[in-house]
Parts: sequence; C-alpha cells; structure tokens
Amino acid sequence: MPDIVEIHNLRKAYSDGFEALKGVSLNIKKGEILALLGPNGAGKTTLISTVCGITTSTSGSVKVGGHDTLTDYRAARAMIGLVPQEINLEPFEKVISTVRFSRGLFGKPKDDAALEKILRQLSLWDKKDSQIRALSGGMKRRVLIAKALAHEPRVLFLDEPTAGVDVELRRDMWEIVAGLKADGVTIILTTHYIEEAEAIADRIGVIAHGELLLVEDKDKLMARMGKKQLVVQLTKPVDALPDILVSDAVTLSADRTKLIYTYDTRAERTGITKLLSDVATAGLVLSDLETSQSSLEEIFVGLVKEDAA
Repeated sequence: MPDIVEIHNLRKAYSDGFEALKGVSLNIKKGEILALLGPNGAGKTTLISTVCGITTSTSGSVKVGGHDTLTDYRAARAMIGLVPQEINLEPFEKVISTVRFSRGLFGKPKDDAALEKILRQLSLWDKKDSQIRALSGGMKRRVLIAKALAHEPRVLFLDEPTAGVDVELRRDMWEIVAGLKADGVTIILTTHYIEEAEAIADRIGVIAHGELLLVEDKDKLMARMGKKQLVVQLTKPVDALPDILVSDAVTLSADRTKLIYTYDTRAERTGITKLLSDVATAGLVLSDLETSQSSLEEIFVGLVKEDAA
C-alpha cells in the first residue's frame, strides 16, 4: 500500500535549547493502524501536533496524501482528523451543533445523513440534542471523535483517546477504530494502555527523548525481541534449586513449586530437552508444563531502559 503520511527528519527545538523532536523520520501506510508508544515527555504529542499543523517544526518536512503541511496546508489539514488528549468542548452547545460546526470549518457542504452515520456509529445519536455539559466523560470523548470525523478525514490521530474511560467504553472505542480501518482510514494512536496497542495495531513505533527508537510490524517485533518462558510445575515444593539446574536462565518461584526457564525463540536450540533431562536427573517430578511469550509491555520497557542507559 502507498504511504499516506511521510515525515522526514522532523526536528522541534525551543528557545531554551530543549529538543522535543530530534530528526524523526516515519512513513505511514494507507489504511494501517500505527501505535506510538513512549513514556511521558517522549515527544508523542509534539509529533502529532506538528503533523497536524498545531506546532511548527524547526526543520524537516511532513506530507499528508502528498500535500506538504507547510506549503499546501489547507489540503493536508483537510485530510486529517485529530482527537486530542484534553476534552475542550463548549458546554452549552448541543452535540449535533458541535459536530456540524466542525464539518463546516473545513468547508464541507451540509450533510446531515453523513453526520447521523457518525453519531450512530459512536452511539451518540440519541444524545444529538443534549448539551455537552449533560454528558458523561466517556460520552464527551466520543463527541471529540465525532468532531474529528465530521469532515471525513482519511488520517485520524488519536492522542490518548481512552484516558479516563472505563473498560467497557474503551472496548467499544476499539471496535469503532476497527470499523474505521475497514473503511480505509489510517489511524495513528498514542496510548499508555499497551495491551490495546498489542491487540489492534498493525505496526508499533517506540519514541523516547524525541527520538524514534524503532518502527516495526507488531508480530515481527514480538517474534524478534520477545522471549518465551517455560514454567515447570513440580509435584511438591523444593528447598532450593538443585546444583544441576543452577543457571541464569532458571529461577525458582516464590512458592518453590515451579521452575521458570527463560529462552530465546531465535536461538538454534532452546535448551528445553536438556532442562527436562536435568529435572529428571535431579529427582524432581513434574506435574505440568506451560509456556508464555514476553508481552509488548515488557519489550517496550526494555527498549526505553536501553535508550536511557
């Protein structure tokens, strides 16, 4: 698929010398979901704000749908929808009026059928005549998404869209995101809920200290960097690891009933056969075996720690 967002060597520095972005380059494919992960202050919001034209870069370039965000701003911005972190809505305005106004800002003709479709998709249609102040926090966040979609953008930025939202509403939102992807909308999201990125993203980007540490297909990243664990459940507790099992790769659980063996899936040999042989030699009797893969959260934390070192 072609790239719909092209970011080249983007830098943002402030007058006090602080660099929020340090030469970020990133191409985003049409119709994909890219999750951008990073600790607080990593540069996630600055990157989104710069692409959306809210912040001006110090140097570098951004194109959206082939339109430069500086020299062809209107065409580029018309392709972008933004759901910001902060809920900043006019409290006494009605939902339908708020969404209509957003559509009009981009010069789109009146189309109540299109707005009805968006509001129904977001379970807001029955609230269309309600004032914003009467809505719950979760519903207000849905209104933000409706506003961002009102002018039918092809690229949607979601900056911490589920912050403060309950689990059920969060699940509903990701169903909406899946539906937008099915319609060909490109979605870039930042989130602190790493399990969400693991569940819905096509690619993962990790940013820290204004630098993009990596961008990779989620499944390939998990396979390349994830380690697996084999948990050997013993029939009875042991006082300590037998000498034959003592190694950096084997630990004993707190209740002393499990051996936890960590191995690299990329290695030529896993060492599992030798481990089980050593368990038998030590006179231990196992009752069960279980394997688990490192989570994206563990991989992310490891990457950020490496960058800080």
